[in-house]
Amino acid sequence: MSILNLHHLRLFRAVARDGTLTGAARALNISQSAVSTQIKALEMSLGHELFERSGRNLVLTEAGRIALDHAEEIFRTAEDLSATLKMAGGKRQALRIGALATLSRNFQIAFLDPIIGRDDVEIVLRSGSQENLLRGLEALSLDIVLTNLVPARDAASPYLVQRLAEQPVSLIGSPARQTDGSVEDLLRAHPLILPTPESAVRASFDALVERLGILPRIAAEADDMAMLRLLVRADAGVAVIPPIVVQDELASGRLIELARLDEILEVFSAVTIKRKFPNPLIAEVLAAQAQDPS
Repeated sequence: MSILNLHHLRLFRAVARDGTLTGAARALNISQSAVSTQIKALEMSLGHELFERSGRNLVLTEAGRIALDHAEEIFRTAEDLSATLKMAGGKRQALRIGALATLSRNFQIAFLDPIIGRDDVEIVLRSGSQENLLRGLEALSLDIVLTNLVPARDAASPYLVQRLAEQPVSLIGSPARQTDGSVEDLLRAHPLILPTPESAVRASFDALVERLGILPRIAAEADDMAMLRLLVRADAGVAVIPPIVVQDELASGRLIELARLDEILEVFSAVTIKRKFPNPLIAEVLAAQAQDPS
């Protein structure tokens, strides 16, 4: 059995990701013919064709999909080794955090508080969709993912999920909207600013109004907490959000908490994966969160 050439594997991975020889060659800054030749050499070494044509693109064969899975694991291990040794040899550590794009910024800052301003720590913070963040976690480009959407888990799942905190959800509005009515009265009386339907908070809210027999008047929907905050500040309606999102406005009196929705909670979680050499800063921030989950 021939020894695998890691350079060939790297080229193979580039073609698999791009779907074309031309794009992969351009990204790698080498000629298309060189990429083609070395892919053929890898196929001969493995004894299987790795790609088949579909129009102008190359798609993986069954053997190609298996090969890509193994190649990704090989490169993840190499990156993990490199990152671990660099961390061990240097005084400055980096913590690479992925946060769901819709997650409260105030919660993120509170989570980072134990390491903010430390001379020995560099914080790398990226936001994105749950799918992209979890992909980055598996590729070791992220150390931890902060989310309010718990990823699906089964026996084969690589994710380790730690519940960090839970925040109440309230009806938030301008002082002019304050009344002595019940939650039901408020929901019927005011136009509402809501998270989009795919969010956990919205799912719980929809179940609540269904149970109460209320057809809400929706003034606006947004998938970003910062936008919900701006909309309620503009008095577009009454917002269904955790008070932490608008804590500054509540403190100043610009906005008020009209009612607490006791049946709805936003749950914040940290997602990691099992690694042979975990970033020690992960344990540090998670321990600080456990001591002060507020």
